[in-house]
Amino acid sequence: MKDKINSLVSELFGVDVDAVLTRPDPKFGDYSTNVAMQLAKPLGQSPRNIADKLADKLRTDGGFNEVVVAGPGFINFRVSARSLADSLASNWTDNYGENNDGAGKTVVVEYPSPNMAKPYSVGHLRPGNQGWAAKRLMEATGWKVITDNHLGDYGAPFGIWVVGFLKFSSEDALDQDGVYELGRVYIETKKALSDEKERGESELADQVQEWLIKLENGDQEAVKYSQKFNQISLEHIHKVMERLKISTEYELGEAFFAPLGKQAIEKLLETGVAVKNPDNSVIVPLDEFGIDVPLLVQKSNGAALYATSDLATILYREENWHPDRVIYAVGSEQQFYFTQLFAMAKKLGITTELIHLWFGFIDQLNDDGTREKMSSRKGVVLMEELLDKAEAKAREVVAGRDISGDDIKKIALGAVKFSDFTADRRTNILFDWDSIFALSGFSGPYVQYAAVRVNKIIRDGGEVTKDFGEYDFESEKSLIVKLLDYPDVVRLSARDLEPHKIANFLYELSRELNRFYENTRVLDAGQSEKSARIDILDKVSFVFNHGLSLLGIEVPSEM
Repeated sequence: MKDKINSLVSELFGVDVDAVLTRPDPKFGDYSTNVAMQLAKPLGQSPRNIADKLADKLRTDGGFNEVVVAGPGFINFRVSARSLADSLASNWTDNYGENNDGAGKTVVVEYPSPNMAKPYSVGHLRPGNQGWAAKRLMEATGWKVITDNHLGDYGAPFGIWVVGFLKFSSEDALDQDGVYELGRVYIETKKALSDEKERGESELADQVQEWLIKLENGDQEAVKYSQKFNQISLEHIHKVMERLKISTEYELGEAFFAPLGKQAIEKLLETGVAVKNPDNSVIVPLDEFGIDVPLLVQKSNGAALYATSDLATILYREENWHPDRVIYAVGSEQQFYFTQLFAMAKKLGITTELIHLWFGFIDQLNDDGTREKMSSRKGVVLMEELLDKAEAKAREVVAGRDISGDDIKKIALGAVKFSDFTADRRTNILFDWDSIFALSGFSGPYVQYAAVRVNKIIRDGGEVTKDFGEYDFESEKSLIVKLLDYPDVVRLSARDLEPHKIANFLYELSRELNRFYENTRVLDAGQSEKSARIDILDKVSFVFNHGLSLLGIEVPSEM
């Protein structure tokens, strides 16, 4: 349709145009275009005059059922369902919905980047989900994608873990409980440090800094502890990531970049980008970017900070991967820090597009109905516990049916992940067990069930022909129109890094499918009708699978 309008505009007015089509209220038509207003200035004519001429041409040569000019020059029109079906068939490919907008470009996507030596928490659910969706959207739009799990395996936390382990734990406890023991030790040590500070003392805090300096200087005992904690942590992280069905090509953590960070700071000082204070700390002033607070890249005792390793990471990626874009999937609480970090990169002359893919918190309901950030005080906060509970809830949802364990896991993970995409990522999401598993609302299981149902009809339909005769496709028109929208939904979701648009589309497609079932027979229809309907349902099934895969969700075999 868009190509047809562009062609008629060229024929009528002798100009090339990229017409924009939108979906009006169904009572006004199937599509609407403001192309007349696009052409008014270059043609020197009123939009209404252009619209009237184009509408006349559409009525006679366009093959449209109904064409109406509205307002100053909007053109609303309807298209026959058969024409829409033919358009869908002619545009259908094995990778329908994808495009090459990013062809020839490289993007690095950083996620989920958990901290080492403590259990994987729900705090990294959104970085993993949003990062994976960003990866998939970039792949679907032609980008070469490099993924990196930027592990928090360095800095002050390391010193806390060593001091805590020596003071509050043992080898036996560590062997028995692994990362969960390290997590317990971390919490206990943080409390001890807080109590110490209140007393005006600093013995433990000094020990923490000493261990950090030891690690930076390559002390063998410190390195041994680091390697031990890292091995325990990585095994745990990989296990959880496998359950979440996410992965990355690289795992270059902060420890990898620490030596490079020290070198980078020396270069910053030599070039005048950074300034050394009298107390030996190093800062990067950012006044020229309207940022009053300078970025601290080295402490007075010479210890590195997050900014030190992040600086080294940027430089490493520039030198080795040459990205056009880098996407950091990190929560909203780090917005100011990333503003500082990106300003520093600009000051260094780096032109790569750096994007902070930020998102809100995960809220849960209190007993009184109010919302609060999910925390350990309110129950589940460890990722493995959350996934275990999700699988138990999935079993309840399909109780009494013969559902495999693999499908249970797909339903559970689908519910958890889809809840992350039910709203714009920049808002806080409400994690409510009842709503995320609802089979009659905006949820992952609702969409998965629609996909399972359509797959069953396709299987039961058996072999069908591609001979549809004169079938008009009127019963399938709403489904066809939705399917035609899908490539633009993918394009916009990728452009804006807003995967919730995919989730919204899939939910709407599910609702259209249910309305279709209410009014249309498939398996016992006549041969041409049955073939035509299964052909459309086959395309619906493809889009369900493709769209859910962009969100990191699989379609179960049964539900």
